Amino acid sequence: MLYYLFRYLHEHYHLAGTGVFQYTTFRAGLAVVISLLIAQLFGHRLIRVLQRKQVGESIRDLGLQGQNEKKGTPTMGGLIIILAILVPVILLARLRNIYIILMILSTVWLGLIGFLDDYIKVFRKNKEGLSGRFKVLGQVGLGITVGWVLFYSNEITVREYLLPNGTFSAVDASKVFKDVHLMITTVPFMKNNELNYGDLFATAGTFFNGLYGFLYIPIVIFLITAVSNGANITDGLDGLAAGTSAIIGITLAIFAFVSGNALLADYLDVMFIPDSGELVIFCTAFVGACIGFLWYNSYPAQVFMGDTGSLALGGIIAVLALIVRKELLIPILCGVFLIENLSVIVQVSYFKYTRKKYGEGRRLLRMSPLHHHYQKLGYHESKIVSRFWIVGIMLAVITLVTLKLR
Repeated sequence: MLYYLFRYLHEHYHLAGTGVFQYTTFRAGLAVVISLLIAQLFGHRLIRVLQRKQVGESIRDLGLQGQNEKKGTPTMGGLIIILAILVPVILLARLRNIYIILMILSTVWLGLIGFLDDYIKVFRKNKEGLSGRFKVLGQVGLGITVGWVLFYSNEITVREYLLPNGTFSAVDASKVFKDVHLMITTVPFMKNNELNYGDLFATAGTFFNGLYGFLYIPIVIFLITAVSNGANITDGLDGLAAGTSAIIGITLAIFAFVSGNALLADYLDVMFIPDSGELVIFCTAFVGACIGFLWYNSYPAQVFMGDTGSLALGGIIAVLALIVRKELLIPILCGVFLIENLSVIVQVSYFKYTRKKYGEGRRLLRMSPLHHHYQKLGYHESKIVSRFWIVGIMLAVITLVTLKLR
């Protein structure tokens, strides 16, 4: 809203300083400041309200060090993150931008699913929370919505440049170009790194040319579900999910800035996505919200984000990666989420297999997810979180290297 106000003042009254709101970098920096302030001011008040209402986390006895100390810690702190994201975005971003609309929708959608889960656990005293199938249905519903918009909306475009041989390319800049609705993505570590989803059906004949949305939308559903569940599983130690998400958010902000800037996209020889630069404001608000939440969530935590926050964080990351055409980098960028997910899948699968084969279930890890395995080995919670953050930073650097290493 402030963006439109200051643009009006600049265009009609030429007030000094109002033109600065046209710069993405200024609004992105302001978004960080506002999100941090909201997290600080609102967070403290929310924690006191949750404490008065006795909205405390019920802890299962897993035999982990320091576990009983967490009992009664307020949960549903994800409301802090969601508010600290939405307020600066609504104030500073161009709300008519299709990508901003998608990100606001994704944040609210998954935030509501997580809130329902936390509400049932806390106020209905049902430890199981929202039924798993309803969570999945909510994630699938968002995946269908996002996939449908990305695939069918004519506002979703990439810029193609005319090459000397008369063909068009999304990465080799020239003075002759056109913005087209084309479902292509970036393949990491390859020189000619464009993958057209339509080409996957090309060998099947012309009948299938218009049907590759039936391939793309399931990919979107899978990624949103996998990453949001990965963030949810990772949220098991103080500061782990929030800190890891902040690292990923900074990386995606860089990708959004590069992909939305024609000069930088030309210099780095990457795909230029018109209007995607506006996502930098969302990304910086996202990072500010995560860091602001860490003020209260770092060890020992004063509040837990609950599913309200963790499902939203993962879903936001997945949708951002899809929009900037970096979904194939998710296994690297979200490597911490991935290994946490895999640790649970492998542990459960191996236990079932050995129980069927030997009559007694066996475990590969002391406990899953992976962070609990290290707790069982005697590592302090803060050390585990710090080392997972370091791994997250290393993975983020590897992801950014793909901008030039092909």
